[in-house]
Amino acid sequence: MELGRSTTQGNSMAFFAMSRRHPLQPLSVTDLVLEHERLHEEIDQLQHALTSHAVIDQAIGAVVAFGRMPPDDAWLVLREVSQRTNIKVRTVADHVLKFAQGGALPDTELEALRRALARRAAHEPAGQS
Repeated sequence: MELGRSTTQGNSMAFFAMSRRHPLQPLSVTDLVLEHERLHEEIDQLQHALTSHAVIDQAIGAVVAFGRMPPDDAWLVLREVSQRTNIKVRTVADHVLKFAQGGALPDTELEALRRALARRAAHEPAGQS
């Protein structure tokens, strides 16, 4: 979106915006307000995604530590726990972080975590730990 200004009769100024998708079509004030709201919603979604990503990365680190496995396998463990318990990965990651810090893990998630860790350990090539 490109902003500009044009003069009208007398000394008054009128501001306008040009759409990037449709460069020959000026945007109305309503269009600008809607675009402003859309951009703020997108910013909120990106900030939430960034926070979720950080929590998941930290939980992967915790699973790496107590599962003694590479990060890729730890991600698979978190994903498996999420799928088997029907709980979002971000929520499972948050619970795993609390568990790693001495908190409790809900029974269904704890059992799914134990099983996922055991499955990953069974797939590990001999001689690695």
